[in-house]
Amino acid sequence: MGWGQRWPERERRPKARRLTEAEKQEILTTLKRVIVASPVLSAFGVDARADRGRFYIERQQQDEDSDPGTDVWGRITPVADEDNELLLETANRKGKWSVVAQGTAGKLIKVIASDTKGTFHGLGSLDKSLRKSGNGLERLPVKKLGKAAFVYAETGKKCTVQEALFHYFGLPVEIVAEPAVWYGYHRTPKIVEATRTRVLVRFTAESMSGETFGGTCLYAFQEEHWGAYTIRPSESKTIAQAEAWLVKRKWQPW
Repeated sequence: MGWGQRWPERERRPKARRLTEAEKQEILTTLKRVIVASPVLSAFGVDARADRGRFYIERQQQDEDSDPGTDVWGRITPVADEDNELLLETANRKGKWSVVAQGTAGKLIKVIASDTKGTFHGLGSLDKSLRKSGNGLERLPVKKLGKAAFVYAETGKKCTVQEALFHYFGLPVEIVAEPAVWYGYHRTPKIVEATRTRVLVRFTAESMSGETFGGTCLYAFQEEHWGAYTIRPSESKTIAQAEAWLVKRKWQPW
């Protein structure tokens, strides 16, 4: 800011509204119902709970190498405005809450389910395709075009990276969403090379100064399951190079 200029005032958060027990149960029921209607949120094991006047959207941790626990994806607060709406917030890495959206219980869960940037999971396009098919997590026919392009067999519509990983290669939803930290940074994935059991994906983002940065992940099927492995930048030009580097490290990611 220049000399003599004032910082813009922070937008005030709406005042919280106290709910009756009947209102609380009605909202919680709606949250749970709309979560179940989302194929991606259901696959993640997302649930809603009420606590001290707020609602929390949580996912059960599925990491086999750590103790069971929950990840809080967001909190929902009833606000005292003319429409008596709800406020959806998410916490950053420092634990500070920021507003994502405002609306009804159903609308806020749909905001979470349709997320394509990585604020919650980044698999909004996949959730949309699965909702449209109406068959839960049933995979749709997809064709590969050229080196790294994928389209739906019936419509010819281009697949996003997440749709291709799920429908064509057969990755589980929780692996498609990895590396979760990179999605959290709002990095955009692009498939650069692929075989039936190996997919090399470049993640990029652009800073406010215009500088491009990111990383590379190799999705690999081995020992009867898929895994996501982050690769050292200098070893990530091709699938062969990335895999050779991982083998030397006994498949420990970067």
